[in-house]
Amino acid sequence: MTAHSMVERYLRPRGIFDERVLSAMLKVPRHLFVPDALRERAYSDHPLPIGADQTISQPFIVALMTQALELTGQEKILEIGTGSGYQAAILAELAKSVFSIERVHALGSKARKVLESLSYHNVSIRVANGTLGWSEFAPYDRIIVTASAIEVPPFLVDQLGVGGRMVIPVGTQDREQKLFLLEKHATGVEKKFLSYCNFVPCVA
Repeated sequence: MTAHSMVERYLRPRGIFDERVLSAMLKVPRHLFVPDALRERAYSDHPLPIGADQTISQPFIVALMTQALELTGQEKILEIGTGSGYQAAILAELAKSVFSIERVHALGSKARKVLESLSYHNVSIRVANGTLGWSEFAPYDRIIVTASAIEVPPFLVDQLGVGGRMVIPVGTQDREQKLFLLEKHATGVEKKFLSYCNFVPCVA
């Protein structure tokens, strides 16, 4: 399967309509972000293991979360959970800069190497506790969390700028997880349900 068939079979028919997102999904070589033994399955619509009990999210979820951010190309984004680096690469195609946090050193190092090899110089990766965010570069226009939290971490809400959008899965692995969009206004935070989902847990 190719990136083109992934887009036409799994993304467009399921409501991914943002052409910039679809173009990024076509451009980024997903097979370079999965283990060699799984490259033949890279463009199927399934999460795949990448080591350290972590996964690369299925393409539809990556596209859905990215589309919900409503990117124009000028945003500064905070990503919690670098993982393979694939989501960061998609974001790098669509935004001005990406600050990504990964708690597993080996994954962060590998993702950095792949992203650098593909010339994504607008991505910065840090190995740290993602639930605390990255205050040095706050506020962010967008925040995306790629691991499930029991509740929305308050540090991340604090680091989201007014007018900003956050996409985050909430729930535990043994209970139903829900993907939410949070929009931060001067008067508070508005929360919208996007989809049911299944992510690995966010570990502090």
